[in-house]
Amino acid sequence: MQPTPSPLGHQGSATRKEGEDGLVNFAMATASVLPPEILFKYEPVIGLEVHVQLLTRTKAFCGCANQFGAAPNTLICPVCLGLPGALPVLNARAVEFATTAAMAINAQIRETSVFSRKNYFYPDLPKGYQISQFDKPLAEHGWLDVDTPERGRQRIGITRLHMEEDAGKSLHDGVHDSATSTSVDLNRCGTPLIEIVSEPDIRTPDEAYEYLTKLKEILLYTGVSDCNMEEGSLRCDANVSVRPRGQAQFGTKAEVKNVNSFRYIRAALVYEIERQVELLEAGERVVQETRLWNAAEGRTFSMRSKEQAHDYRYFPEPDLPALVVGEEQQARLRAGLPELPEARRARMVAEYGIAAQDAHTLTATRAFADQFETAAKAARSPRRVANLVLGELTSRLKLANLELAQSPVTMAGIAQAADLAEAGELSSKQLKQLFDTAFANKEDFGPVYAREKPQQISDSSEIERMIDEVLRANPKQVEQYRGGKKAVAAFFVGQVMRSSKGQANPALLNALVAKRLESE
Repeated sequence: MQPTPSPLGHQGSATRKEGEDGLVNFAMATASVLPPEILFKYEPVIGLEVHVQLLTRTKAFCGCANQFGAAPNTLICPVCLGLPGALPVLNARAVEFATTAAMAINAQIRETSVFSRKNYFYPDLPKGYQISQFDKPLAEHGWLDVDTPERGRQRIGITRLHMEEDAGKSLHDGVHDSATSTSVDLNRCGTPLIEIVSEPDIRTPDEAYEYLTKLKEILLYTGVSDCNMEEGSLRCDANVSVRPRGQAQFGTKAEVKNVNSFRYIRAALVYEIERQVELLEAGERVVQETRLWNAAEGRTFSMRSKEQAHDYRYFPEPDLPALVVGEEQQARLRAGLPELPEARRARMVAEYGIAAQDAHTLTATRAFADQFETAAKAARSPRRVANLVLGELTSRLKLANLELAQSPVTMAGIAQAADLAEAGELSSKQLKQLFDTAFANKEDFGPVYAREKPQQISDSSEIERMIDEVLRANPKQVEQYRGGKKAVAAFFVGQVMRSSKGQANPALLNALVAKRLESE
């Protein structure tokens, strides 16, 4: 049976439907080829295998540079190619990075792990085997908690994290004779990898997306990888099956490969779940196989029947001794772990009095969070710093298509602006004008303020004169205030600010307006 492809290109959004057992159906409202009640008869079971290139200077078992973008086949040596007599030597930095990543995902470190040879033939694997770990991996039994719209907070188990080397890359397009042949670039051979394998605890495509997003965020915070999916630094394969709801036994799984973004992973999972449900509803069986995602067509295609572990003929790597990560080394690496995103957000909410969503935005990257906290601790009001960063700064960065590192206004400038506003020396209008000038001139806030310091009116008699003029010009609003509509006071403040061209001292103005109105 060839299932009809969902018009899924999967740009659609999921419709939630609560079942009697409390589970939630992800059925696509308009994109699915199957009615929601049919999809809801089945429960998806998803497990993810994430390959992460480690950000070491050299490769896993040799001194070749570990970098992206070099001319093909220029970063190779006899060890990369497995030439006779060449022996691998384990990169100690790769071990530290792998162990750090394992600790960050709550995995238990195995003090003594073993490397094995994973044997298979493929053009981009010149040795005919991959150095990996099999029965004794570096770490096991980890977990991540993710928040999902379907099931609330869920703990996703992590079966294992093991070290291995990357293979080369087959080039099908953009090279000489690509129309009739495939070329191979072996630069990637030997790049240090960790593979993180989840338990089959994920139940919806959205849940898979949230798990991957959180995992990537943690890895970026630890600094072990740049997680650049476009360059292949982070790659994900998904194992997915379906089973009748309430059934304990898993269904037959398919592995989906060739997915280069989290959005496409979610789309591929939705399509694959629908494909398997359609097969079962037609009385056919799901075949265990590896399938490729085609983003242009929004569907998966069969690639090959799925290999089992015994197909790889694993055996211990004879050229490498057992890897020992002792208690002392583990303690040193654990002490060096950064504060991870979730813990940092909770602390910032408690310490700075900012909203949880604001804390989430401010901790999007470790560098951003570090810079914000430096400014927050230097300023009188961390909350005002957060407001300026999330309002005045980020909106202008987005408009100018700039990254934080390219901002003309530094975090020190933000702290200065926050203090001036907190002291009532600058109105919100004046702040905006100064930020506009700073971005237009590509200057920091400090020099702009020193040169164009607004002349603020702090003379009580002058402000009272302007208030009286506004009250005389707006008798209707005065009557509304007298009638109990106290919110009208903000209208008078705004009118005085306008007549003073934003130069009235905001704190003094508010106090004098309140005093004058109460005397009416």
